[in-house]
Amino acid sequence: MKRIKIFSLSLLITCCLGLAFSCTEGFEEMNENPNQSARALPENLLAPAITDIVKRNLDRAMRLTNELMQVHVTTVNSDEIHRYVIRTAEADYMWTNWYMQLTNIRDMYVGAEETGSTAFMGISLILDAWVNSLITDTYGDVPYTEAIQGKTGQYMPKFDKQEVIYADLFRKLDSANALLKRSSNLTAVQSEKDPLYKGNVALWRKFGNSLYLRLLLRVSGKSEPIAGGKTAAEKIREIVQEKPAEYPIMASNMESAVLMFTGAVPYQSTFHTWRAFDFNGSSSLSQFFVNNLLQWEDPRLPLWATVWESFYSGIPSGYPVTNVPEAQSRYLPALATEPRLGNILNYAELQFILAEAALRGFISGDPKTYYENGVTSAITFWEVPVPDNYLEKAEVKWNENQDFETKLEQIHLQKYYTLFFTDFQQWFEFRRTGHPVLPKGPGLQNGGVMPARLNYPLFVQTLNQENYRAAVADQGPDNINTKVWWQE
Repeated sequence: MKRIKIFSLSLLITCCLGLAFSCTEGFEEMNENPNQSARALPENLLAPAITDIVKRNLDRAMRLTNELMQVHVTTVNSDEIHRYVIRTAEADYMWTNWYMQLTNIRDMYVGAEETGSTAFMGISLILDAWVNSLITDTYGDVPYTEAIQGKTGQYMPKFDKQEVIYADLFRKLDSANALLKRSSNLTAVQSEKDPLYKGNVALWRKFGNSLYLRLLLRVSGKSEPIAGGKTAAEKIREIVQEKPAEYPIMASNMESAVLMFTGAVPYQSTFHTWRAFDFNGSSSLSQFFVNNLLQWEDPRLPLWATVWESFYSGIPSGYPVTNVPEAQSRYLPALATEPRLGNILNYAELQFILAEAALRGFISGDPKTYYENGVTSAITFWEVPVPDNYLEKAEVKWNENQDFETKLEQIHLQKYYTLFFTDFQQWFEFRRTGHPVLPKGPGLQNGGVMPARLNYPLFVQTLNQENYRAAVADQGPDNINTKVWWQE
């Protein structure tokens, strides 16, 4: 017991102090050994931080998102995430690693200030908003204003309300947009260390504003002003319709934010070193995931799935404890090193964001146009052509005569496949909208209700008790069914 407490304390102190024990394999030659200077240059922190976050997000997408959201189904009966059973220990991994990388991101900003680089100041604010959104959308109220300040003696950070966090994330994204507007592209040396946009500041700016729209839509069910005195819906309208020149957004697949895995160190997929069995040997793709793609005759299916007995076939999710089905189609082994699995936010997702915004009346414009752009871009993102008459298929075609919920389901069903392996985004969007509608297996537990969040890590409960208890008293019981602010 004492050993466990000592280890937990070490984890907490690591998070509070913000020591940058990140995944840096392969970055030795890219960096000018930041340990020899008082502070690392911002460009030396960029690629290690992004790479570590994306790789760990992929790991948890495989373990958590893809199970909860019926992308695949485990054939190991004791693993019950597909039955909505999430062990409390699952919470620790991402909390610890997201906060560790936030330290690098915050140090990037300080280094950028010291060197007068408005470009890296803007980039760091975008990454800060991205990672903090992942943290708060996963757990709810979390340490924010006092987080990772162990260097100043703050080891027990208070938890901030999610609405306060979101308001500040929007402030950061507005600041990033303004900073990048007046910034030049990175130098040639710096550009080599930018794994997303190779130093192109205009593309970073588009990514930041597209992320802004993702997060605004996430909280658009709340009516209070949260973005510079505007409601989320009003800010979406400002970005897209009223001031598009001031808020440029992604305009094509080529502008998507993707950490492309080249296969060379350090840009290798999380699954690069996994055994084949670990990647696809203990699970099968689900019926839900496979059957939609079959019905659409979608060209992405052969890129994602293996054939089982001459066909593509999935198994039911949420099967009873005593009835483990035989695995059928699995992940295609080539996915283990697929470059596009490093997706952070792509153009197709943005189009579906705009389709929903138009459907809800936040912006003018035809939801059909955005929807069809999303559908075609989601397919061509995988470098395959859109089949002839694909948009005319009965199950794909936009029908103006359908009711609101049917149209929303249509948008989110297509968006579901666009978010393939993209951290927890499928789960976040389902929690926000209830779409796409997932079949419910007879073995579901938790009352058949999709988990609404992860619990706080066990070491936080133990070592930051006062602030933990205050957060629970304010937000609600620390379990998977307590909804976060934007779900209420």
